[in-house]
Amino acid sequence: MRAVVFREFGGPEVLEVADVPEPAPGPGEVRIAVEAAAVNPIDLATRAGFTVQAGLAPAPQGDFRRGLGWDVAGRIDAVGDGVDGLRPGDAVITMLPAFAVPVGAQAERVVVPAADVAPAPEGVETAAAATLALNALTAAAALDDLAAPAGATLLVIGGAGGVGAFAVQLGVRAGLRVIATASERDEAAVRGYGAEVVCRDALPTGVDAVLDTAATGAAALAPVRDGGTLVTVAGPVPAERGIRSVQTIVRPDGGRLTELSALAAKGELTLPVATTYPLDDVAAAHERLAAGGVGGRLVLLP
Repeated sequence: MRAVVFREFGGPEVLEVADVPEPAPGPGEVRIAVEAAAVNPIDLATRAGFTVQAGLAPAPQGDFRRGLGWDVAGRIDAVGDGVDGLRPGDAVITMLPAFAVPVGAQAERVVVPAADVAPAPEGVETAAAATLALNALTAAAALDDLAAPAGATLLVIGGAGGVGAFAVQLGVRAGLRVIATASERDEAAVRGYGAEVVCRDALPTGVDAVLDTAATGAAALAPVRDGGTLVTVAGPVPAERGIRSVQTIVRPDGGRLTELSALAAKGELTLPVATTYPLDDVAAAHERLAAGGVGGRLVLLP
């Protein structure tokens, strides 16, 4: 089968679509024929070697091959022993942690634990369904870490981004007053999610909680009231003024993903897709994402 891999760290030029052995599901696993796989910023960081620098992945030794891609939408085409409730032909989505794997989601087939799989959202195009798992699970986990009661004020830094957009929508559903940063280009979309919109240069102060999806660092503490909460998704920040500082760690969760998929099926979560690419054009997708201003997700179609 064909899969996106890289054999050295660097820019998009190190990416290739290689022939690799087709995986077989073991006990408790399913194999998915991938129909769509989103391209996320973590893929660019992995390709460039930043995840190794951050201690999230081991340094390569000798010859190595690593794959890319966390988000999967497709159909089950094989099941391992002991799998109940899932059959070949089922349309599903899942998240595959791909910090240091020989083959990631950006491949023609992928094997994952059955417990990590959720039904694809009914009525949603496959490319859009492929944008849900990683970012929505991260946003949901971050809101859990925030533990903010209904009526609390939440500032989302990066309200138009992959995680931020879901955090805004889920926060509004949870009864929070959500304020989010967004560019002029993205302001209308973020307001449509139910947030008040501010620019990064005019952040409010005294908010109950901040969710920083943009790697702002220590500066993200400034808007938080004394004794409030800061949650980050890109690295820990030392606390001050009695603020509780938490770094969210996302993990596969088929049950939670099933809940999020149901919301998407009902139109209660927006899944914006900007552009799709064939698998062979993965380098072009990386270049486009790195350029910024995408206004939606980029998705590969194996």
